[in-house]
Amino acid sequence: MKYNYKFQNLLGTVYRRGDIIFTNDGNCVISPVGNRITIYNLKQNKSSTLPIESHYNYTAIDVSPNGSVLLAINEQGEAQMISLITCTVIHRYKFKQQVNAVKFDPDGKHFAACCDSTVFIMSAPCVFTGEFRSFILKRVYKKAHDEVTCLDWSACGRLLAVGSKDTCTKIYTLDYLDNINMYSLSGHTDKIVGVFFEKKSLDLITVSRNGQVCLWDASIDPDDLIVSEVQISHQKRRKIKKEEALVEDDINEKDEVEKEKEYVSDEDEDMKPETEVKEEVKKLQYKKLGRHYIGDAIRKANCKVRLTAAQYHKGTRVLVTGFSNGIFFLHEMPDVNLIHTLNISEHRISSVAMSPQGDWVAFGCPNIGQLLVWEWQSEQYVMKQQGHSLDMTCLTYSPDGLYIVTGSYDGKIKIWNTTSGFCFVTFSEHTSSVTDVVFSTNKKFFVSSSLDGTVRCYDLTRYRNFRTLTSPSLVQFSCVAIDSSSELCAAGGQDVFEIFLWSVKFGKLLEVLGGHEAPVSSLSFSPVLSSSRLASASWDKTVKLWNSIESSSECETIQMTSDALQVTYRPDGEEIAVSTLDGNISFFNVTTCDQTGSIEGRNDLGSGRADTDLITPEKMLKTKAFTTICYSADGSCILGAGNSKHVCLYSVKESVLIRKFVITQNRSLDAVSDVINRRFMTEFGNMALVEQRTELEGGDVNIRLPGVKAGDMADRKVKPEIRVHCVRFSPTGESFGVCATEGLLVYSQNAGFDGTFRPYRLESSSTPLAVKSMLQEKSWGSALIAALQLNEHVIIQECVESVPPSDIELTVSNLEEDYSHRLLNSLARLLEDSRHIEHLLIWVRFLLNRHKKVPQTVLLALEKVLTVKYGQLSKICEFNKYTIQCIKTVGALIPKQDMNVSCESEASSGLGTASDSE
Repeated sequence: MKYNYKFQNLLGTVYRRGDIIFTNDGNCVISPVGNRITIYNLKQNKSSTLPIESHYNYTAIDVSPNGSVLLAINEQGEAQMISLITCTVIHRYKFKQQVNAVKFDPDGKHFAACCDSTVFIMSAPCVFTGEFRSFILKRVYKKAHDEVTCLDWSACGRLLAVGSKDTCTKIYTLDYLDNINMYSLSGHTDKIVGVFFEKKSLDLITVSRNGQVCLWDASIDPDDLIVSEVQISHQKRRKIKKEEALVEDDINEKDEVEKEKEYVSDEDEDMKPETEVKEEVKKLQYKKLGRHYIGDAIRKANCKVRLTAAQYHKGTRVLVTGFSNGIFFLHEMPDVNLIHTLNISEHRISSVAMSPQGDWVAFGCPNIGQLLVWEWQSEQYVMKQQGHSLDMTCLTYSPDGLYIVTGSYDGKIKIWNTTSGFCFVTFSEHTSSVTDVVFSTNKKFFVSSSLDGTVRCYDLTRYRNFRTLTSPSLVQFSCVAIDSSSELCAAGGQDVFEIFLWSVKFGKLLEVLGGHEAPVSSLSFSPVLSSSRLASASWDKTVKLWNSIESSSECETIQMTSDALQVTYRPDGEEIAVSTLDGNISFFNVTTCDQTGSIEGRNDLGSGRADTDLITPEKMLKTKAFTTICYSADGSCILGAGNSKHVCLYSVKESVLIRKFVITQNRSLDAVSDVINRRFMTEFGNMALVEQRTELEGGDVNIRLPGVKAGDMADRKVKPEIRVHCVRFSPTGESFGVCATEGLLVYSQNAGFDGTFRPYRLESSSTPLAVKSMLQEKSWGSALIAALQLNEHVIIQECVESVPPSDIELTVSNLEEDYSHRLLNSLARLLEDSRHIEHLLIWVRFLLNRHKKVPQTVLLALEKVLTVKYGQLSKICEFNKYTIQCIKTVGALIPKQDMNVSCESEASSGLGTASDSE
């Protein structure tokens, strides 16, 4: 088994906070998700997360005009220049304070960033000249009296409009101009939310938080701006003139009188054209054309409603405004005519973006983690995604690895497509936290347990809750399991220490298994088809093995050294793994109940101290344990995680740590660092323990109680604590999912190209050049074996596509079993992106006919890919079927005589052209 798992995608969370922007082609939406950035492709219906991670949450992002560079700045002012071509960080820069907005100029040579009341204009990497200019400071403006909130460049790239909380809008210049030095516009009564230049004009539109929209008319055009010959500020110019005047005063009076006479005589002739030239230089001035009010009816109904986001499309002249109650307006400028209004949610809209074509509008709601793309002309959603509002608690893979089901504290269950990364179904029948979800082996339904006292079965064909299983008395269910035949369902109680067994087909309670003396923490059925053995773990330091069909009341008890937290069966059903509160993972033989191995992994999890912890890291480490464990697809490894940022992969046979995955480096979360920042330690103690409050808040101090995970909900959202709630391996073995505070993280072996050479049984004669020469000689078998030994995806693809279909069966007959299994894995990867589907399926058919004993993981990988391809081809076939029916119907309506006449005319015209050509 390979262990080169790398971060592939982030699901479960679509938007946190910050700016939302479209790419230059308008096909993708770029959204900051915590300390990562996700790109949603609206044309291909896919989402991908960049393999770049910041130390804090991103707040301000922007794309260069050529679409190759992404500028992302986090909440601590750390800027990253990211190449969207190579998906790597080009350069870093620290502004040392939070950046409210960032914007590239139309040429892409400069960008502006506003921090507090200061505006920085810096140079950007220039693609045309090949010169790399990394954050070279061009201009600095500190003229605002309050925090700067928004900015926009003019079409010519010479002027920069900046709005701030002081209700004023200031016009700055990139270069020193003769027409203008700095201009200030006032007229709003609240902070500025949006500032926008018109297309090919210097006219302005300003929007404030109370819904006021002001239109400003410029006195000159962009072509009338004159760049000063000497790039010196106007203040320095006046200073130089004063110095020159003082020098002239020191000259003798006689010479001065003579010079003045000469100067006066020359002035009569030469000064007149100069004054005329100065009069021709028009100064830039703005005139207010009008003031309009948006959303007056909303504010009258609720005075607390504020305008929170605004965006203006210069091409279509459409203004989009979003409010704090989830309503947005579309107005046509400059007449401010209402085009459309819609209420998308009841929560604040923090960011609005419009596509370059002006047909799509994207909205971000941070309170519920919602991201919407709305096509305002057809009035329909292009994309509507929403993550869990609270942390996810559990996850499970479908048997083919195509879907992931997640449950959360908010009581909702979501199904995610691993190929596209989108959520396509949400179930909200549960009224309390979802504690566990599990898929059936027949891939037709899944079951969830909740603290609301119900176990619900969901159908994946009609997407409905078709069965609700309950107990005679109200029980908070903490875990659930389904047997291999998909007929029995078991759930363990948290407040009642019993196990309830139902029939999924009839929905009846079959048995109540008692014997545990503490809450049941985990259940697991044997994966063997002919077995119905059930393993249960409890906080009473025991693990019980039940035979749920033959003798339900009898069980075998395994005594543990500490509270049992999780139990899971090995894929072959001959061994179980149990994680306990003392940080150990123990392995037991199911038949003899003898312990076969043990792993002590407490030190691998790390201490992870929170800012308010008072105990030492050594004491904190003693509280760590594996709260979730999972076997790999082949059963050779086990994955474990807990209240830490680490996910550990162990070898079962050797009981050693193979790899340790760090799920996040986000310092916006708590307990990420193993040590407390010494800057917070003062003579008065840890400053994180001092609650910051104003005099109006009274004496209530919202400090989290000891042992409480969430504490105050407002405090939790500001800085939640990092922890891993669940880990699960994909049945194909190619990936695994992690439910953490950041969201659902997917790690895969096929995540990008890392350039690592991993050969298999390599020989000295196996080289890429030798493979090409063998293909030219049509030695298909030798070339294929050499390509499999090199284990290079591109070379294997070239070999597979070069072999003619008639020679595939003979080529397959000479392959060994190990090579055949590796070739099947490669074919599963090729089927995802290749267009030669029939050719690859011929390879798969001959390989499966020759080798009967194929690993289950290989078959599941093929099933997953073929299911996706079947769905894609079925859509095309359905479209073609209706198209053919339409053509047949139209053809039947045309009279036969007309068709004969048209055919004769076409034939005659064809003969005529043929004779002419001859």
